[in-house]
Amino acid sequence: MCEIVSIKELVPTIFEAVVKAPEIARKAKAGEFLIVMPDEKGERIPLTIADFDRDEGTITIVFMTIGTSTYKLAAMKPGDKYFAFVGPLGHASEIKNHGTVIMVAGGVGTAPIYPIARALKEAGNKVISIQGSRSKELLFWEDRLASVSDEHIIMTDDGTAGRKGLVTEPLKEIIEREEVAIVYAIGPVPMMKFSALTTKPFKVKTIVSLNSIMIDATGMCGGCRVNIGTETKFTCVDGPEFDGHLVDWDLLTSRQRTYVKDEKCSFDKYLEDSGVIL
Repeated sequence: MCEIVSIKELVPTIFEAVVKAPEIARKAKAGEFLIVMPDEKGERIPLTIADFDRDEGTITIVFMTIGTSTYKLAAMKPGDKYFAFVGPLGHASEIKNHGTVIMVAGGVGTAPIYPIARALKEAGNKVISIQGSRSKELLFWEDRLASVSDEHIIMTDDGTAGRKGLVTEPLKEIIEREEVAIVYAIGPVPMMKFSALTTKPFKVKTIVSLNSIMIDATGMCGGCRVNIGTETKFTCVDGPEFDGHLVDWDLLTSRQRTYVKDEKCSFDKYLEDSGVIL
């Protein structure tokens, strides 16, 4: 069992935990994910790796408190051990010198996009990051993301930090002003969808990370299946990253709605109440 080194609330509802997991840290790469269980009765929660330190043998995860299991994760203390902390899983991001890359982070998506941005910067890319949130109080890791970016843009829905508006606005502006080799967009499904729709007319390759609902995370249950072009893929073994221009967003959104039990709560309202950008 992996032991929690530190845990803290970054902003309301979003927590960061540093976990002693030397074997995972030794192999971890940007873009991969973990399956975490707080106890034997908890759900199997997929979390993209937010950071890793090979020398210290630690893995950093960032999660939002939404349901019972994530509230259990938030209630744990340094010295506690997870029932399961499995990884690294999935395919790592393709890291090479593409040229100019744009990293679009929506809400809690800042955490998984950070190690990818860092790796791309180390590979010699010009990194432009766009970080979005509903308001200033929900922004976190701004300094971290800025430290691995040549240009760092903050967008908030209410204008309490950075520019007022959606992340797709500066995304379009940058693509129009200079040649962009690739875009990474990670965050809520609506944000990733509209980021992909923004880049599609410009034919700029756009990668999204889809942490769908998972059960076994080995490709056997089919719970995380997504349609990519004409093919059915499994996020756990084929992803979590896919070509955003090929994702069947309507089907993905429909499947995500299946897991919102309260009929009075729409999927979009569910995301909004969770404090993430729409």
